[in-house]
Amino acid sequence: MKKYFLIILLLLLAAFAVLAAIRWDAWFHNPDEDAYTAPEKPANVLLTFGDQEPTSRNVSWQCDSVVLPSHLELVCLADSDTTMVEATGEVFRSRNGVAAYYVARLRNLQPNGHYSYRVVTDGKASEWYDFRVGGTDKNRMSFLYVGDVQDTLGGSASRILRDAMHSHPSSEFLICGGDLIDRPNIQSWNEAFRDIDSISQHIPVLNVTGNHDYLKGVVVRLERRFPLVFSYFLDSMVGDNQVFTVCYGPAQFFLLDSNRELPYLLTQRHWLKQQLQKSRARWKIVVLHHPLYSIKGNNNLIQRWVFNDVIEDYGVDLVLQGHEHAYARMSRHGDDGRAITPVYTVSHCSPKMYRIQFNDRFDKYGISSRYYQTVDIVGDTLTLAAYEVYGKTLYDSLRIVKSGDNTFIADYGRSIPEYMEYTPEPGNKKDHAFAERVADYKRQHPERLKGLAK
Repeated sequence: MKKYFLIILLLLLAAFAVLAAIRWDAWFHNPDEDAYTAPEKPANVLLTFGDQEPTSRNVSWQCDSVVLPSHLELVCLADSDTTMVEATGEVFRSRNGVAAYYVARLRNLQPNGHYSYRVVTDGKASEWYDFRVGGTDKNRMSFLYVGDVQDTLGGSASRILRDAMHSHPSSEFLICGGDLIDRPNIQSWNEAFRDIDSISQHIPVLNVTGNHDYLKGVVVRLERRFPLVFSYFLDSMVGDNQVFTVCYGPAQFFLLDSNRELPYLLTQRHWLKQQLQKSRARWKIVVLHHPLYSIKGNNNLIQRWVFNDVIEDYGVDLVLQGHEHAYARMSRHGDDGRAITPVYTVSHCSPKMYRIQFNDRFDKYGISSRYYQTVDIVGDTLTLAAYEVYGKTLYDSLRIVKSGDNTFIADYGRSIPEYMEYTPEPGNKKDHAFAERVADYKRQHPERLKGLAK
């Protein structure tokens, strides 16, 4: 018996060694980082939220490779009153360079105030930017959401995001569902800042951690660079967990890090439960990277086991997710078959498209394209819309309506045809298998494709 046990163990170890050799790059290899020199003048200026108060803001930037005297000059445009806000700095040394990162924390801003600002390090100033303070209207709110951006170097995400902001100028902030960068190296960070340039200085940007934000290894590791850029994490982390919550208008947002190992996820579960228990917000929105209901098969089961019952039990209305590089949307359903909250969406804005599985629990799918979403709240109604970026067309739409203690979901997306065209690469067996799955889905759900034109 012992002999057979040893043989089985050796066979398992051999199989794991073969699999590890095949998957070595995917599991453990981190692409090289280009050598770089820190900018001599303030660069990569980013505006974001500061703490739970809707009128708080942080501004982060980079300059030089040592910490130098730095501040932010803030002008209230209503009365031209100027304030100097001291900044804190920290040096971060990556694999192939070193830079100093700064953050200025803006508090006690005037509700609905209009401000102009610039950042200054060692007497060297950025250009002037402006922003408006929103979040004080408890009856309305509007924001833009993108899943994974993860653009290639010199890609088109910057144009897509600019077009989205131009098409939805009432958007008060931007939320990213993780993997804003392709890998944690300077070339990807520079591309990400190019993607959000002209947006990130004027409206707050919120971003959760994605798996591509982590350095690979036997134990994955998040560089200090990430919270130095998205500076709200500097004050909100629970232990080593990148979590954050902010109240804005009628909603409260809860940001999670779904990339971590089980003990960290359980700490986040406790934090989320505490925050939801004491929340008095009319609308509750959770943002995390990994979909709790995967569209790639039986993935992310640990994340679902850890978080989903808390999300369902404590009245979360909307769960925004990324990671799986397609579009999908689902709701829970009651015993009578009626759709109920929370609504779960998966979305991405990346040039990389993934092959997915199809499951009848989802109410809407989208493949072979890139998407962004808008969320608008007016009183008792939340309107979610998804847009396909190439045709710049509405792809999905629903409303969540609250009436007293009752919540209703009106699904307008069912009347919008799904785009289900897929061309496999010649000779690629996985591509051809996916093309067959798409064909089966189209045969089974012709009602979702009616009137389709592209």
